[in-house]
Amino acid sequence: MSQHIAVLMGGLSSERSVSLRSGEACAKALEAEGYRVSRLDVGCEIAYALTALKPDVALNALHGPGGEDGCIQGLLETLRIPYTHSGVLASALAAHKDKAKCVMAAAGVPVPAGKTVTRFEAAKAHVLPPPYVLKPVSEGSSYGVFIVKEGCSHPPQELLRPDWTHGDLMLAERYVAGRELTCAVLGDRPLGVTEIKSVSSEWYDFDSKYTPGGSIHELPAKIKENIYLKIQDLALKAHKALGCRGISRTDFRYDDTPGGSGEIVVLEVNTQPGMTETSLAPEMAAHAGMTFGELVTWMVQDASCDR
Repeated sequence: MSQHIAVLMGGLSSERSVSLRSGEACAKALEAEGYRVSRLDVGCEIAYALTALKPDVALNALHGPGGEDGCIQGLLETLRIPYTHSGVLASALAAHKDKAKCVMAAAGVPVPAGKTVTRFEAAKAHVLPPPYVLKPVSEGSSYGVFIVKEGCSHPPQELLRPDWTHGDLMLAERYVAGRELTCAVLGDRPLGVTEIKSVSSEWYDFDSKYTPGGSIHELPAKIKENIYLKIQDLALKAHKALGCRGISRTDFRYDDTPGGSGEIVVLEVNTQPGMTETSLAPEMAAHAGMTFGELVTWMVQDASCDR
């Protein structure tokens, strides 16, 4: 009898729509590989649903709070259902960008200078000299992110909106000019380096990520070989520093602008990268010779508790 895989998708976070896409893509690929698949749209009753279903493995295709921050991982540990991606501690660390930065910096991974502030402080006055970036400490898919440009007279007042749903803590970071690069790690192996070029925006925002034609993924990135290898090395170092398992994806800025610093900094580690066939991590796996079906099969075979 084939293994029974529960694909956890949807959820309650602002990244619900992205997760549904990731989950459906994984479910279809697993079915094509011969697995028995149950699709679970994760809500408050997920513990009861999993207990009744008794799957062999849970493929975690959730994104954002609740699915990426150690919560669902802790539940799966309690139920003793083997699951994909990182465990409780690594997930919680990576989901809190300010804490992750401290751990990575201690491991020798370069990160941009910055500080944690409330959104009210950030809206009242500049918390860093412009240009700088403001982003929620525990959000993904570029939700709630602002680039405060040089010469800007006041910080973004959208932070005070009554319908703000991205938490009260913000990470303020020095803006690093240059290229947007990313590199996935599969197990203990860094994959190729992709440069992300936004077509519809000045930076890689939500629309650039998820609107067809909104961005160009250049793989392999056209950068010097020593820089390419350095990115791969830092992706693996960040993955290990946070204690990640399975597949992760680390995002970088590389300042190769004329007269620029030449620095490479890690922006964040994604423990639950997008998992459609055209998402960045599966593209890197394909570049390494792994089909999407082979990738999700690897993830299921890598699944465990005590991660």
